[in-house]
Amino acid sequence: MDWLRITINVVLMICAVVLIAVVLMQDAKGGGMTAITGQTGESFFGKNKSKSLQGRLQRLTQIFMAVIAVLSIVLAIMSKGIA
Repeated sequence: MDWLRITINVVLMICAVVLIAVVLMQDAKGGGMTAITGQTGESFFGKNKSKSLQGRLQRLTQIFMAVIAVLSIVLAIMSKGIA
């Protein structure tokens, strides 16, 4: 059982480092002047955001956040001795 806890910890650390890298690669979400003037950013790239690099990075962020949450819950349950 100890090898399982070590394996989960290693996977958790790798996911955390990858999540940090993915978040740092994303563009800033600040509205800037468009938020003040009320202009919309609806362009071809705005409408097809899920197919762009930013859309893929956001999806990777969500996936790694979910993996980290699940692994953290599993480790918490294992440390309580429930599992």
